[in-house]
Amino acid sequence: MDLVFKALADPTRRRLLDRLHEHNGQTLGELCERIDMARQSVTQHLVVLEAANLVSTVRRGREKLHYLNPVPLHEIQERWIDKFERPRLRALGAVKRRAEEVMTDKPTFVYVIYIESTPEKVWDALTDADLTAAYWGHSNVSDWKPGSRWEHVRTDGSGTADVVGRVVESERPTRLVTTWVAPDEEGQEDKYSRVTFDIQRHAEIVRLTVTHEDLPDEGARADVASGWPAVLSNLKSLLETGSTLPQQPWLVPSR
Repeated sequence: MDLVFKALADPTRRRLLDRLHEHNGQTLGELCERIDMARQSVTQHLVVLEAANLVSTVRRGREKLHYLNPVPLHEIQERWIDKFERPRLRALGAVKRRAEEVMTDKPTFVYVIYIESTPEKVWDALTDADLTAAYWGHSNVSDWKPGSRWEHVRTDGSGTADVVGRVVESERPTRLVTTWVAPDEEGQEDKYSRVTFDIQRHAEIVRLTVTHEDLPDEGARADVASGWPAVLSNLKSLLETGSTLPQQPWLVPSR
């Protein structure tokens, strides 16, 4: 938490976060356009924000896109704000979100988690049907070749898929890109969202960045914002301890 407060103490870094809040997924050049500062100086500020986990990056070809990671800010809100003025702030937040829904394009959610494992094991945990069944409650089924279909199948024996899609990119063990849609909306291009898993070795651990984009609205973003941390926490527990969490985290009621 100290790194977060240190990062937020600088006005330039707060401006960078504001720019990403306005338009997420910007390149360094795009961020520099609206800040009167040398490119190298902006890069140094972004390094501090990344170290505090306030900004995450995703490679798209030769470009490096920067995304606001709201998780540390949410933790500050819970620790220092919510318990003091929760009802009033929730009401104000609801008004703000409704206003923003009218003004923004399809929202994106980015989540970063660090796992004591290897890129190969993390890849397998995302793509192996038995492993996904163990921590997700669904089996991810595909041959994971670009262009192939994939299914997110229930483990209750019904064989029903709650999500289907296509494999867009598959580069074991570093990058997997898939489209997501409800089975009854398959084939309707405007209904698809897109999930990218970027797996990077980070010293002796692995940095997993999940980018869920082209979501239909802020309500869907709120759903995935609560779902991805729960699923990935269970994945982390399985890889680091050999066991999932004692209670499925998505079943724990929110406060």
